[in-house]
Amino acid sequence: MRLHFAHSRVQRTWTVELRPQPGGSVLVCQHCVHSGRPVSGSSARAELMAHLAKHARGTPLPVHLRTCQCQERGCCWHRRHRGCHGPIRLLLARERGGRLWRLTDACAACAAATPEAAVVPDTILAATTLPTGRTNVRRRPRRPKEPDSQSRVREIFSYLAATLPANTGAAARLIALQCALRMNDSAEVRLPYGLLRSLRLGAASDSWLELAQARWLRALPHTPPTDRRMMVVQLLDRGLLSQHPARPDRLRAADWALRLTCSIRADFTPSPRLVTLCLAAHSAPGSTHGTAEVEQLARECGLSVITFISAMESLAMKEVVSSWDTGRNLEDLHWALAAPFQGAGLEPCQND
Repeated sequence: MRLHFAHSRVQRTWTVELRPQPGGSVLVCQHCVHSGRPVSGSSARAELMAHLAKHARGTPLPVHLRTCQCQERGCCWHRRHRGCHGPIRLLLARERGGRLWRLTDACAACAAATPEAAVVPDTILAATTLPTGRTNVRRRPRRPKEPDSQSRVREIFSYLAATLPANTGAAARLIALQCALRMNDSAEVRLPYGLLRSLRLGAASDSWLELAQARWLRALPHTPPTDRRMMVVQLLDRGLLSQHPARPDRLRAADWALRLTCSIRADFTPSPRLVTLCLAAHSAPGSTHGTAEVEQLARECGLSVITFISAMESLAMKEVVSSWDTGRNLEDLHWALAAPFQGAGLEPCQND
């Protein structure tokens, strides 16, 4: 149980709302004097995320002074749980079908119990937003940055859980993961069709449409027009421009996820592929064992807890998961993947 001490009164909860108006939506921030600026439908969510991130960056506070803001309000944002505990993290939550968004400090227990929420990785807010155009700035020789590929994929899973609609399908989430990691400084992504075939999602036209209808991306004409070997899209989520790792490091993370995803047996549907990748991303470094909140894993896969448990049973039958257990309360999931991903449910990846 977290003890309550005197603490700084620095504001660490920010709430913004999208209010429909006759001329379009208006972004209303409870913490800005001049609020209520109109936003276009295609960029409303991106502007909302950028506005929240600006507040968080503009009000820094040392970790040891941060407290669970959810506890300060009587834990009214989630169901009852065993009590506040765990490290303090920034939590992004949405309510009212995506019309209201809240960014706040919350402990690990409150974060796991909050519906339609995800922890915002520190690396997302650590960097300032990158410019959308190219500049002629001399760059220093780059060095590999933290986090590693596995951690980067895990952070993107958490970010997408908060920014994509909850009912986004598994195939669309696998595509969104690759797009988020492979985008350039202008939030543009070029995915060769060979790479998309490696994901084994079929035509996946419904998945692209799903992401477009969520206003997360839009298709771009091929450049040059004679090139018909790749899918070119523009990501509309401006919050992704704040990713901290350099692009080569993100590309390595994308390749890590691609190799694991395409190594799963060809007759698997996108849902077990997504669950397997999520488990691998949340496993301990250098190990096939892992522990995480069941609700968080299910949310990152776009599944209900019951459906997620059924997927775990299926993976165990296919010998992709060698062991797993949720305990009596269905709160923490403990698992062990078949090491080193060479079981009856896996086969070599074909990069055609």
